Amino acid sequence: MGVEAHATNERVTGRRWTVRLDPVGRGRADVRVSCSRPACAAQVLPSAADGRTAAIAHLKAHLRAGPAPRLSVHCACQAEECHTHIRPAGPRERPVPWRCGGAVVLAVITDREGRWWQVMECCSRCAAAHPTAKVVATAPAAEAPARGDGVRADAPAPATPGGPAATTPTFSAISPHFSHSATATATGTAVPQQASAPRSAARSSLRSTRPTRKRPPRGRIAQRLVPHDLRPVALRDELIELGELFRVYQARTEPDLAMLADLHARKAEAFNAWAEVTADTGLRLDARRAEQAAATARLQHLHRIGQAPDGEGPAVVRLLTAPAQWNHARAVLAHVAENAPLPGAEARLLVVMVTLRTAQSGVGNLVGQDIKGLPLQDPEHLVGQLVESGWLGISGTVEELIASRPESPTRISVPSLTPDEDDPGPFTFGRKLRPKLSGWAQRVVGEKKLRKGKTGADVRLLALALATGADGEGRLGSGGEGIGLDALSSWCSVDPADLPDLVDRLTAADWLAEADVTDTLVTGRLTERVLPLGCPLT
Repeated sequence: MGVEAHATNERVTGRRWTVRLDPVGRGRADVRVSCSRPACAAQVLPSAADGRTAAIAHLKAHLRAGPAPRLSVHCACQAEECHTHIRPAGPRERPVPWRCGGAVVLAVITDREGRWWQVMECCSRCAAAHPTAKVVATAPAAEAPARGDGVRADAPAPATPGGPAATTPTFSAISPHFSHSATATATGTAVPQQASAPRSAARSSLRSTRPTRKRPPRGRIAQRLVPHDLRPVALRDELIELGELFRVYQARTEPDLAMLADLHARKAEAFNAWAEVTADTGLRLDARRAEQAAATARLQHLHRIGQAPDGEGPAVVRLLTAPAQWNHARAVLAHVAENAPLPGAEARLLVVMVTLRTAQSGVGNLVGQDIKGLPLQDPEHLVGQLVESGWLGISGTVEELIASRPESPTRISVPSLTPDEDDPGPFTFGRKLRPKLSGWAQRVVGEKKLRKGKTGADVRLLALALATGADGEGRLGSGGEGIGLDALSSWCSVDPADLPDLVDRLTAADWLAEADVTDTLVTGRLTERVLPLGCPLT
């Protein structure tokens, strides 16, 4: 009997598993979601945002389906001797029993960047010591032992399942929210109102005679807890207020880059002061990152309102505002140049516009005006050729596509752009950027003077190439050195001997100034009128 009791009361180490988000390879946007549980297979998602959503959903499914935390387990972090969150002031010591205590809970711990989430079965004291821990379930209170050897005969019987004294672990109704604090409680044994009333009255009377202590405020900023005993008090209050302001800003529906820049500047100043008080190198690094974030947000704000930094005069208000967007536009044009299914400038122009409509998912909508608005001599025949080649798929006939109107668009698909588990597709930008790139190309190709001059597909392809091949001041080529003649003729799908005429037509349309065509280069600059349509070389 003694051996059996020992086996029954033996405590085991708490459960722990991790869900991770890792890049698939260098230079690729797709990510891999993996779980340390043996039965869980890894998933590959096309972007970090999709991977983070899948990882959190996977973790929530485990939390809903998994068992409640067990009362008689050791902390899962005991194997690490609690060194991840409890560091002794002196030399390294062996952990002692008082470092663990409280009810057993199921806690979710994550890193700052949102790259991994770890579920840990541990005591409430260890969970509270983790700055990012969110408690999602608490073990039920200890039940009375069953009648038998070693139990007093007059001990009360244990509560029956479902009775008033039954206890159940409490889970969050929506599972953990990793960007907000979550709480979890456990229901205890109900106490009859009549029996507890005199004691409650006595306690209330005793409390009324004691002075109440007001604990100093405790806040959180950048996943760091602000110590309640931090001095000076003004620094502690500033850090707590900044944490609240950042959370309010994150809840905004529209960004305010000027406000964000000011918040980051205040954070940098506060973290520098905090680092001086505590001599913490990590705080100094966080302060430096906040300074860089403030400078970046302020520069983006100036670009959005059309001003230049340091009072240098008005800046160009560009249709595409960020270097990443400019690089994605060049990536689309380069992909079309390498994978165009048909020769000729008209086919190349149509493939560019269709690619931008379907770039993110391989499917999109098209109406007749989208095609008839392009300078194509026989658009119906050209669309038919793309369909016959297998590059383009449409829901219906070519005639129905040409006749379709905005209220009933035609569904199109490009199989080579459709992502799957093995191939995420050639482009790495998200759903929100795709319509911006498509709108930018429509503005360039359909620019007013190009339409009035009745320019052909070759001239408009050259306009696209020059818009992505100039520097910030509009000079063609990196540093104004010009663009290679062979590269332009290959992109426009024309003979190099035809380029001087195309350059003259762009000059007549007030697209180019100071243009010159040599045997190897096209030099010049974009006019001030079309600079907003440019994607500067960085």
